Amino acid sequence: MTAQTPVLPPILPENAPFSPEQRAWLNGFFAGLLSLDGGVQPLSPDAAKALLGSPLPGQAQPVEEDDGAPWHDASMPIEERMRLADGRPLHRRMMAAMAQQDCGQCGYLCESYADSLAKGEEKKLNLCAPGGKETQRMLKKLALELDGGGTPTAEAAPAAAPVADAPGRSRENPVEAAFLSRRRLNAEGSDKETHHVEIDLSESGLSYEPGDSFGLFASNARELCALVAARLGCAMNDLVTHAGETLPLATWLADKVSLGAAPDALFELLGTYAEDAADKARLARLAEGEDPDGDLETLDVLAALEKFPDAKPPLAEFLATLEPLQPRLYSISSALSADPGKVSLTVDAVRYRVGDRMRLGLASTYLADRVGPGDRLKVYVQKAHGFALPKDGATPIVMVGPGTGIAPFRSFLRERRATGATGGAWLFFGHQREATDFLYREELAELQQAGALTTLSLAWSRDGAEKVYVQDRMREAGAELWNWLERGAHFYVCGDAKRMAVDVEKALVDIVSEHGARDGKAFVAELRKAGRYQADVY
Repeated sequence: MTAQTPVLPPILPENAPFSPEQRAWLNGFFAGLLSLDGGVQPLSPDAAKALLGSPLPGQAQPVEEDDGAPWHDASMPIEERMRLADGRPLHRRMMAAMAQQDCGQCGYLCESYADSLAKGEEKKLNLCAPGGKETQRMLKKLALELDGGGTPTAEAAPAAAPVADAPGRSRENPVEAAFLSRRRLNAEGSDKETHHVEIDLSESGLSYEPGDSFGLFASNARELCALVAARLGCAMNDLVTHAGETLPLATWLADKVSLGAAPDALFELLGTYAEDAADKARLARLAEGEDPDGDLETLDVLAALEKFPDAKPPLAEFLATLEPLQPRLYSISSALSADPGKVSLTVDAVRYRVGDRMRLGLASTYLADRVGPGDRLKVYVQKAHGFALPKDGATPIVMVGPGTGIAPFRSFLRERRATGATGGAWLFFGHQREATDFLYREELAELQQAGALTTLSLAWSRDGAEKVYVQDRMREAGAELWNWLERGAHFYVCGDAKRMAVDVEKALVDIVSEHGARDGKAFVAELRKAGRYQADVY
């Protein structure tokens, strides 16, 4: 007789978490591995999952949701961030495309903005102001996975809602407040132009806490608007209908659209109306993010129009290519406990020359030049995310804030003086020259005399033969700084994200390794996890 092939019992149970195709494949796979002479016992679901070491046919490789976001570093180039996020679900790759500053300008954090985009709850791809064009380009590319009918490879985490839509609590619902005053903080001869700005909140209904940020909507300089209108061959009072509104061109240019970095869509539009074939080719490359002439970084809207003067698009089409004018955020440098009814900001006026034209920072020169006492501003308070004083006033604090990075620490110190906090306070402040750039010199002396500021360490980068920075002062005082950390001090840093904050963290890691005889990186990571290392960087 011909021997019959034995009928094998299924190795996987029917309730194993696999499709029929996957179950059939696994049964065959395990049957080939296990000895049938000793009999086959069905595997439990847990055992089957444990034996499974690679994806099944039709099954994507699982990705751990708690991936630690290794790309969440504001100093890391976008190329490296995207490499670290490669293979992750769409919402994680979108997060990696953000500037990683958690600045709140978009109304979210980097993670929650990405989650909202991936779930289709947020449609605007241009809200990450610090990320600029490179973030917008990457988000546009990633969004094609949704536009083309794709979905994230894993369920996006529940998106945090934007800041509560109470009046003055989000960019979507600003309130009005009156401009009070400004005074320059630098002495004559400084290379910087830093202003202490005060705004009246008494009729706005707004309140804030130390560490919060203040958002305001600025207007483009009228001179710049006039140059753009002239380049388009139009008058400022020409009426233009766009996005369902009919307004004078002057209003569109001043208050509605950004005249900063030329967007890719503008290059595309100019390419449509350019007559010269070479210009069309260059514009096509610019629209793809290429830099055929080596000047892409300097092309704002006016410069793009000047570079291709023969391209004359209709006004409505031109406006449609421009980004909406975004609000700007500043660290608050006052404390309501010491400054009732008002808020103050510490602002560097940004002015620089490209060719024969002076370029102006939008909000910084708006506050420095274009508003006066009594003028009404559109403003809101952005609640801080992980940047606040310790609840216990007896907890020591260490603050590192060179330049305008001193702003939130002025708020901290004024609050602690007003509330009688007993914990020590150590400020590392630095700038270019002591004679001209010692911001808030008299105030800091008063705070020291009152005991609210225990220690002040100063660094001046242009006063000697060698440049000295705040991180150098930290290293010099490493043993004492470690002593403060051992006593439970909270550590804060505010300022430039790309260089200063990176150098400060490296100095702290080295100090811990040297004076604490510990793994400095692990220790700083634990400080972050415990909320004792907080950064407000930009």
